[in-house]
Order: sequence, then C-alpha cells, then structure tokens
Amino acid sequence: MTKVGAFTFVLHSHLPYARQAGRWPHGEEWLHEAAAETYVPLLDALYKLYEEDLPIHLTLTLTPILLEQLADEDVRRNFVIYLEDRIAAAEADIPRFESAGEAHFAYLASYYRDWYTGIRTRFLERYDGNLVSAFRRLQNAGVIEIVTCAATHGYLPLLDRDESINLQLTTAVQSYRRHFGQDPRSIWLPECAYRPGYHAEDGRERPGLEHFLAQHGIQLFFAETHMIEGGRPVGVAAGEAIGPYGAVIRRYLVPFSEVQLDLPATTYQPYYVTQPEVAVLGRNNRTGLQVWSAEWGYPGEFDYREFHKKDGVSGMQYWRVTGAKVDLGDKDAYHPDWAAHKVEQHAGHYARLVEELLRDYQQETGKTGIISAIYDTELFGHWWFEGIDWIREVLRHLATSEVVELTTASKYIEHHPPTTVLNLPEGSWGAGGTHFVWDNADTRWMWPIIHDAENRMKEAVEAYATAKSTKRHILDQAARELLLLQSSDWPFLVTTGQAREYAIERFRQHVDRFNILLEEVEQRQPNTQLASDLWEKDKIFPEMDFHWFQA
Repeated sequence: MTKVGAFTFVLHSHLPYARQAGRWPHGEEWLHEAAAETYVPLLDALYKLYEEDLPIHLTLTLTPILLEQLADEDVRRNFVIYLEDRIAAAEADIPRFESAGEAHFAYLASYYRDWYTGIRTRFLERYDGNLVSAFRRLQNAGVIEIVTCAATHGYLPLLDRDESINLQLTTAVQSYRRHFGQDPRSIWLPECAYRPGYHAEDGRERPGLEHFLAQHGIQLFFAETHMIEGGRPVGVAAGEAIGPYGAVIRRYLVPFSEVQLDLPATTYQPYYVTQPEVAVLGRNNRTGLQVWSAEWGYPGEFDYREFHKKDGVSGMQYWRVTGAKVDLGDKDAYHPDWAAHKVEQHAGHYARLVEELLRDYQQETGKTGIISAIYDTELFGHWWFEGIDWIREVLRHLATSEVVELTTASKYIEHHPPTTVLNLPEGSWGAGGTHFVWDNADTRWMWPIIHDAENRMKEAVEAYATAKSTKRHILDQAARELLLLQSSDWPFLVTTGQAREYAIERFRQHVDRFNILLEEVEQRQPNTQLASDLWEKDKIFPEMDFHWFQA
C-alpha cells in the first residue's frame, strides 16, 4: 500500500542553566533527574529499535545550553553520584518495608534499585559516560535529526537589539558544530516564539526572525498550532497590541490583512515564511491532545505512576494515579506490570490515530501530509514515567505501518518542499498564544534591565572592536553573561512560581556579573581574574567571540 503521509515526533529538550548551582530543590539536580529519567531511557529506546533494524526516525531538540551542561565533566561526574544516592536510597527502603510487612512496597524498592543501577551501568558502559556523543552517533546513523535552539533559550521576540539575536544564533551554530561536527538544519525557536518584521518606534526596521535564520543557514523552524491555523492580525496602520497589557506594539512590515490563501493554512503542510528560504512546521493539535489533555491524555491513566506523591524517607514514587480526583493520601500502590500493559494499549491507539488522521487528510485534499507531534522531552520519563516506553512502542508500530512513513523534520522538507509562502503572525506556545508568560506584571521589571544590558554591550563592542588579549578575554566572558541573563527560563519561573526566588537570584547574578565585567574593560589596566573566575563557574561556549554581537 502506498504511504499516505509522514509522521515525526519533535521532542524539545531543554533545562535552565544549573551547573554548580547546588542541588535539591533547585540546581544541578534538575539535570540529573532529567538524564536519569528521560535522556538515558530515550537513548535506550532509540538504540533498541535501531538495533532491531526498524526504519525509525525522530526529531530531537538539544538546546545549546543543555548540551554544554550534559557534556561538562563536573556534571557528568555528579550525575553518577546522584545515581549512586538513588540506588542507596532504594536499597535502604527494602528492609524498612519488609519489617513493616509491606511486601509490595519492598518489591517496588528493589524495582527502583535495579532500575537506577541499570541507568548507571548503561550511562558508564554503553554510552561511555557521555550522553552528547551517544546522541551524535544516532544522528550520524540517520536515526534522529538533532535540532538546535537559541544559545541560552533567549526569548527572541522581546530582545531589543538584532545584535542579540545574532549572538544567540551564532553561538548556537558554533556550539552545534563543536558537539556534532556539522551545521544544524533546523531550529526550535525558544517557546515557539516568533515575530515578523516590524517598524520599531525609534525608526529601526527590524526583520522577521526568519531573516536571521536564513543568514545562519537554518532552513526550518516550528510553530504552535494557532499560529498556522488561526486568524491573523489586522489594522496595520494603527499597530498591533500583543498580550493582555498591550505592552508590545508592532507596526508590521507585511500587512497581514492582505494575506490570501486558496485554502486555510494547516499543520499537515510545511510553509515558507515571508519568502522561499526558511520553512515552518506547525504542531498537530489532535495528536497533541492525546498527551497534553488534562482530561483524557494518556499520562492521566489510573495505572500509571503518580508523579506528585513521594516517600517521606527516600523520595521514591511508590504510588499510581489511582483515580481522577483521588487525594495524594489515598493513592494505591504502583504496579509496573499494570502500567506496561496500558503502555501497549495507548501506543497502539496513538499509532492508529496517526494513520487515520493522515488517511483522512489525503482523502479530503488529495495531498500527502505530515504530522509533527511536538512535546517537551522531559514530559516523558520524568513527569510521565512510562512515557519513554510509550514513544518506543509508537515508533515500533509506525515503523511497520503500511500507510505512514517515519521521518525527520528536515528530511521531510527536503523531499516535500513547501509550495506556499505564509506570513506567520506573532505568537508563542505559551498561555493565550502570546508573550504573556514572559512579559507580564510579575516579570515586566526584568525587560528594561535586559534591554539596558543589550545597549551597553553594543556600546562596548563599538568602543573596543579591536580589543585583544586582556580586554578581549573580558568581553568574551561579558557576552556569555549577556546570553545567560537573556534566558527565557528566568521570567518563566517567576511567572509560574515554580522557583521564583531562585530565578530572580540567578537573573540578578548574571546581570551583576555582566556589568562588573564591562566596568573592568573600561579600566586603564583591566584585570582578567574576574573573567577567568567566571569562566570556571560557567564553562559554556569556549569558542565565544564578542564580535558575534553584531547586526
């Protein structure tokens, strides 16, 4: 039977910069948890299917700041210590439960002991203690496409200077080359946040983000569903208000009211954005709901492990979801074999849904379509413990499908280039589809500080363009601190309240470092000791060149 369409998981892997930032509840333990529960199990799943000679493919973002941390020797060493602590904690639970006559909980403790032991063994022996090189081998084998991102996950639409966008992207490309030996073809715009070209209030004409991507040889990015399918802004002459406070005013270069399409835009097709150089793929909402929906998404299955309830002694998660509105105190014990049975059911259901959607699309339009199933990677394994097993079994089902072809995003664009140019509206995949999560009453104080830092960097680059040796060393470190203070993680964590004080502390810390470094550059006899000390603290982007901060 002829294939009627294509499918790719697009998994976005990112964590805040947390190297040497302490451990629980915030800091480097974020990395260790994700590596243990998500990244190592994902590698296990992909290598298993590849070694079975199944034609599997998957699209995977590894953000530059995440790569720098995963490749760091200190982080890798601390990860092994973390695993040994988890093994010891589970081991200690066994006699505790046995003495209390709780045989099933003793079994679960031994299950976790063996599970973490397996993670440690495979990390050290199969993957040589280096997850980045393990992912690189999969890309070189054609199994996955690794997608880049802005260097520190900076929220690009709200940055005030194009030089900052160039710094984020140039650093990302250089980091990708160092880790993977080639240039990236696709990018995940942080938070799926896009803005078209517009006239700034100070008279600057700022190109759309696709302009910068094209300059760096990047051919594809991803967008939220509503940005492809939804309505477009109108009233160009009066400007466009984005977000509930109307804080970001745009006078767009392209009048969206003039955009005409023969058919409504759809996430089943790629489009060129503004001009035929850079393509966009949208998130398929129907498949997304099978995972994201709080009401009927798979992770809410009663037999899956409960994330929020943890043992008061070891921190292990020994309970299952149990029911939709069951209090944490009333949760039943987890049964791994029950959960495994539900994984197979849900994987089969999802694969059949993908086949049905693509078949219906072809019958309705006569066209071959693609489903981009876009999710945060850390949702699987960490939040939804069985999620990586589910991904593995979905891939297994679709690898043998008679109607669906597994692919990667760039490979699909290469073989099915867009036929339509779309003027994409401004937005993100945050709440309300706007910039609100990152620019609101709780975070608005951060943006003038970020913009002041951008302008100060511009002045420094112009004043010390020919800087060498000492000043060059300091300016390079200042550029790293600028990238770190631009991270979208800080306003995100403030808005959600997940780690508000931690995020504010980290943001102010990088701002202070940046300002002190530039003050040092302005001295007649600058001292490189601070820059050297901060390099040891950060240890990111060794190839940094402050000249990348340019229009």
